[in-house]
Amino acid sequence: MRILLTNDDGIHAPGLEVLERIASRLSDDIWICAPSEEQSGAGHSLTLTRPVRLRQHDARRFSVAGTPTDSVTMALKKIMPEPPDLILSGVNRGANLGDDVTYSGTVSAAFEGALAGIRSIALSQVYTKEGLGENVPFEAAEHWGEAVLRPLLDLPFAERTLVNVNFPPLAADAVKGIRVVRQGFHDYARGSVVESTDPRGFPYYWFGLHGIEHTPGHETDLEAIADGYVAVTPLQLDFTHAASLRSLAARYQ
Repeated sequence: MRILLTNDDGIHAPGLEVLERIASRLSDDIWICAPSEEQSGAGHSLTLTRPVRLRQHDARRFSVAGTPTDSVTMALKKIMPEPPDLILSGVNRGANLGDDVTYSGTVSAAFEGALAGIRSIALSQVYTKEGLGENVPFEAAEHWGEAVLRPLLDLPFAERTLVNVNFPPLAADAVKGIRVVRQGFHDYARGSVVESTDPRGFPYYWFGLHGIEHTPGHETDLEAIADGYVAVTPLQLDFTHAASLRSLAARYQ
């Protein structure tokens, strides 16, 4: 089985090293193509206004001066002699839960793989405030990664779908198991924008990554993680809201 690894945290990210170790338990035919620098929040963006540079680190390891989508595109069209059987994106440093998947470069790399008709899985390690910076513990992802992936290796994926996996911020032996759940939804109205002033007196802003509430009371990826489970969620690229088609069409008759 040929596996392509990518991410949005960059070619030197600790989570990519974790993903390599997980993938090595599944195959010895592993290729890597990831952004040369961190691209968190890049979403499904594609570089169109400047050249994309490709760097080869060894026989099967490459980096791209571009986005996660660029990385998958270059791997499939310029690097790999044959398409991979599986694309794994991650392990992301931080959660990709609920509607945050629309911002996620990690999930978007898997989206790109799904568009190419390749079984694709995104993996992310949730962390607590104590894991800020470079101190994110990947213990849950490393221990549970193979257990999550093996059942998916021979599972037929529906066309233009992928699987999104999130590991809870717990020690491996504290994880309660694996739940297959739907995507949750955040309350972005409660999000924050942090304002400060630079040394020259000009204001600048950081988008806050805290204080966003989520919808309680139903089984979603958000609740699964909060309850201590690995969250496994099937996602689709068809964003059409089918229930609105008829009422919207009636407006133009």
